[in-house]
Amino acid sequence: MTRGMARTGAFATAGIFLLTGCSGGDGSGNSNKIKGADTATHSAYPSASASPGVQRPKITLPSSTKNVFEGQHTGDPKKDAVLADNARMVNSEDDAISRGKTDTQALDFYSTGAAIGSAQVYIKGWVADGATWIGTTRYFDRKVSFRSDGAAVVIYCSDESKAFVKDKTGKVDRSPATSDAYVLYNTRLVKSGQGVWRTVDVDSKRGAAECQP
Repeated sequence: MTRGMARTGAFATAGIFLLTGCSGGDGSGNSNKIKGADTATHSAYPSASASPGVQRPKITLPSSTKNVFEGQHTGDPKKDAVLADNARMVNSEDDAISRGKTDTQALDFYSTGAAIGSAQVYIKGWVADGATWIGTTRYFDRKVSFRSDGAAVVIYCSDESKAFVKDKTGKVDRSPATSDAYVLYNTRLVKSGQGVWRTVDVDSKRGAAECQP
């Protein structure tokens, strides 16, 4: 069984975002798990576009867990900074799952408002079951746009077909992936006074046709 369990409901509230959509074609996320990854050692962690002078919290995941973020470098420094903090938000959630905590410094650093509330509910589900995940999640077709109010919108796909749930006994469920392994995410971010793009809203659609190969 792959990761499974979306952060929020289907795109019922997507109207608050600037929808650009993910182009279908690559793979994307599976179910029973949360997005996130680890440091540069174990994932394609964004090293560029970090605001100078900002003391960022450490994010670390087990070596058995890996997140890959495609399309990080767009040629536009502002978009690259948004994508880098979007990836860090994802990683902070998986870091929290691996720690079995919903109140990590990194989680609060990269998420706020409705986004952190839904993330904590999502993480609690993992913690309550004593579960984690192993394998690789790929994030692709990542597109950035900017609203007139200065907020950024990032829409992207995830492929969780190679990410698997590990229960509290250590058993890994490697059931074949289904269409639920592919997830379409719609997120809104605002820039903090420190220059960090914090996620304030997240919506997701599991089994999205736009993200399936």
